[in-house]
Amino acid sequence: MEAESIQSLTPLLQQADQWREVLLLLPLLVALEAVLSADNAIALAAIARGLEDPARQRQALNLGLALALVFRLGLIVAAQWVLNFWPLQLAAAGYLLWLCGRHLVLVWSGGDADPAAAAGAAGAGSGEHGSLHHAGLGSIVVTLALTDLAFSLDSVAAAVAVSDRLLLVMAGGVIGVIALRLTAELFIRWLEVYQHLETAGYLAVGLVGIRLLLRLGLPQVVPPEWLLLVLVAALFVWGFSVRSPQLEPPAEP
Repeated sequence: MEAESIQSLTPLLQQADQWREVLLLLPLLVALEAVLSADNAIALAAIARGLEDPARQRQALNLGLALALVFRLGLIVAAQWVLNFWPLQLAAAGYLLWLCGRHLVLVWSGGDADPAAAAGAAGAGSGEHGSLHHAGLGSIVVTLALTDLAFSLDSVAAAVAVSDRLLLVMAGGVIGVIALRLTAELFIRWLEVYQHLETAGYLAVGLVGIRLLLRLGLPQVVPPEWLLLVLVAALFVWGFSVRSPQLEPPAEP
């Protein structure tokens, strides 16, 4: 999602011939990153929530997003290769769709709706993966980094395409990871409060995966950016619409 919105700023960035003019755009880029990374942040929050200890959740987010930052900076350096290597983008789309689909299957089957299999994807792979509530810190850290990597492929490639200032693009990557760290911890708390928020977030993840898949195979039928934003906004309105029953205030006698 971030990539298309960054591309809409291309005319502004192209007019910014001086560094100080580019720096004036940084607050806007930060705001965009914070708002448009909500679907990424909720997926990361759901993964980190598998560690029930809040201190370990924070530790997993810190380590996972530090590793994610290394991946992002590597993608920035190799952006032109990423643009032309469709199997990597296909793998990212498939991973996002898999996260969404597994969550929905767990919800519909009445199981524990956490992204458990993501931990298994970080390893060598096996037939049946356990719940993240029983996964180790290391596997969750790697899962967090891989999930952010899947979200980052498109946005990093687009950011490099609209600016040839490598340091500025890297600064944007650092800002994006910091924004994700802050919003993911906030979403961990909200996931405990709002009953449908986790499912809404994973549906948004699925939309991003579908859009990326369409761009690879059927670019002529890719839905416009505004439609995706409207759908994601509607999902989050639904996600915040119902509080968890155990957190509802007691009824008045």
